[in-house]
Parts: sequence; structure tokens; C-alpha cells
Amino acid sequence: MPNRFRSDAAASTPSSEPAKVMIVDDSVVIRGLFGRWIDEDPDLTVVATHRNGQLAVDDVERSNPDIVVLDVEMPIMDGLTALPKLLAKKRGLVVIMASTLTRRNAEVSLKALSLGATDYVAKPESTSQTSTSVEFRQELLQKLRSLGAQVRGTSRGEPLVRARRMRAETNEGQTASSALRHDRLDARKEMQKARSHSLVGKDGISLRSFSSAMPRVIAIGSSTGGPQALQAMLKAAGNTLSRVPVVVTQHMPRTFTTILAEHIGRATGFPSKEADDGELLKPGHIYVAPGGLHMRLAKSDGGVVAKLDDGDPINFCRPSVDPLFESVAEIYGAASLAVVLTGMGSDGAKGTERIAQKGGSVIAQDEATSVVWGMPGAAARTGSCSAILPLDQIGPKLTRIFEGTAK
Repeated sequence: MPNRFRSDAAASTPSSEPAKVMIVDDSVVIRGLFGRWIDEDPDLTVVATHRNGQLAVDDVERSNPDIVVLDVEMPIMDGLTALPKLLAKKRGLVVIMASTLTRRNAEVSLKALSLGATDYVAKPESTSQTSTSVEFRQELLQKLRSLGAQVRGTSRGEPLVRARRMRAETNEGQTASSALRHDRLDARKEMQKARSHSLVGKDGISLRSFSSAMPRVIAIGSSTGGPQALQAMLKAAGNTLSRVPVVVTQHMPRTFTTILAEHIGRATGFPSKEADDGELLKPGHIYVAPGGLHMRLAKSDGGVVAKLDDGDPINFCRPSVDPLFESVAEIYGAASLAVVLTGMGSDGAKGTERIAQKGGSVIAQDEATSVVWGMPGAAARTGSCSAILPLDQIGPKLTRIFEGTAK
């Protein structure tokens, strides 16, 4: 008989008002372009545009946006400098960093996530490419709609604030005092109590028993909020990572995934890199799907290798979590262990079902600690998960699984 799990947090009824967006970019062309795209969407409206971070900081309380699209490189005050000032002035503010695909900008964007930004978009290299890129326009508007609906439907973004604060504290290595930890736990309990009645219906979410087979791989899928969640979870797993290969699909463009793999390596102390096509997987190594390429696993000469391809996007994503999870299920069967972390959309849900069909185990991050409970929520609703846990409990759970003490 499966367990029953009732979600810790249910989505509130969203406001019918459009989400309010501020655009901050030193290019008048980009400000106009983004403004037209946003105002054409009935779920969004532009309330202010500014050419530098200082003007945005000075205006944020007056214009009162829900979301700020914040350029990285600007004169007078750049995006990274403006970010903490904006967050300090407007509680619940969602900030999406926007930068071109350079290594420096990718580094800055990932740093911004650790300081409280919610997400990022990678702008094409030129203004003309930006104006004609249907894919970029869709990505920007999808993120604005999804995050805007969440902010306006969940006490003006309080869950995002809480998850963002937890990410920043973890990334900077800060240790909260006992009193602060108890305050945060009490706040979470109150939120869970208030919102525990309506996520998926009266019957809750079904859980499966964990596989009795010892895992031979850890496969992870993540998106919005994923970079910090990945580092925190894998660091908490400790020496467990030495037992098996770890494969990761994080929704990110090229360059970003290179830097993410480096950050994960520094956080965990284990070798971490973008996977190469045909590369043999080794225990104790972490392999990240390169931006713009799907990653699957395949058997080869008695071992397992990474296979990369630039096929069509799946679930509007490339890399996509589903092909990775589905290939893991086919190769490892009941010895598969997958984790679905924070992210918008439903990518990974089909893959979790396949892993469950083959007898493997899946853990999903809970809503209270997710920046966006899209991907983990979709996985949970399939009934394929063996646990739905707060982020800080997933790493220790992995350790117990490999010790044979998990229940």
C-alpha cells in the first residue's frame, strides 16, 4: 500500500490583476522591445523603465513592481550592485537578471542568484538578434508570467522571499543562530498549516516505497532556483557522492552550465564538469548536461557513457530532464535514484514515472523550500515519488539511503 502525503503548501488563488514589471537596461532599444512584448501579454504590465540601477533603486518604492528585469552591465550602477538595494526596499520583489552570454556575465548572474535574484535570462549577443529571437522572447515571457502569477497569488511573494533567503544563507556559508532557526521553522509550520488543504485534492499525494536495491546512480533535474539548490543538496550529501556517478540536467544556456559545474565542484570537493559525448561515467564524479544539448546515458563496453545531442527541445527545454531520467530508468532499473528540485514547468515528470515503473526511487523537493514548485510538484502528482522533502533534508536522506538506514 502506498503512503499518503499531503502537500505542505498549496497554491493560492492567483490575483486577476496583471503582474507589474520594471525594466532596467541601459539600451533604449532593449527597454522598448521588452516593454512592447510585456504590454502585449494580458497577464503582464510595464510600470517603469530605467537606464541604470540607481534610477531603479530610487523609483522601486513609488512604482511598486512585482518583478524587475535587471541588466547586468550598466553605467552609474550595475545590476549586481543594484540587486541588494532593490530587495531591501521592496519585500517580496522578484528579480530576473538579464545578460549576454559571456563568461563574466554568467558568473555575475550566478552570483546574483546567491544574493537573492530569482532567475536569469541570457540575452542574444546583439540587439538585432534579441529582437528577432522567438525563443528568447518566449523564455522571457514564460518566466515573467509564471513568477508573476506566483508572486500575486502567494502573499506577495513570501514563499519566494523565504526560499531566496535560505539560498543566500547556504551559499554564503552563514550559520543561523538557534533562535533564527526556530523562527524559520515556526514560520514554515504556520505557512504549512495555513495552506495544507487544497494543493491536489482531498486525497493528497501518493508515495511509493523506496527501492530495496542499492542505487548505482544519482540523477538530478532542476530549473528555476536550481543552481543554489543543487550546491546545497550535493554538499549536504557529503561522501555519499563517492559511491556512484551523479548526472545533472539544469535548465541553463551554454557558458552558464560550464560555470555551474565548476561551482558544484568547489562546493562539494568532488570532480564536476560538463559531460562530454561518449564520456565514461565514474563513481564520485558529477556530470552536468551542457547548455543547448540533451544528455542521455547509454551502455558501452560494459560501462555507462553520456550521450549528447542537439535534437529538438523537449518540454520547451534543451537540455531536458525527461530524456536523462528515461535513459537512467532503462539502464539502472530499480537501482535508479532521481531527485527533482525547484523549477517551473513539468519537465522530468514523465521521466520520474518511467523510473518508478522500473522500480527505482524518486525524491522531490517540497513546495515550501522551492523557488517554484512546478517541476517537483508535477513529479509529485504522478504518484511516482518515494519522498517529498525540504531541501535541507534531501542530502541527509541520500546518505541514509546509501547506508541502508532510510525508511
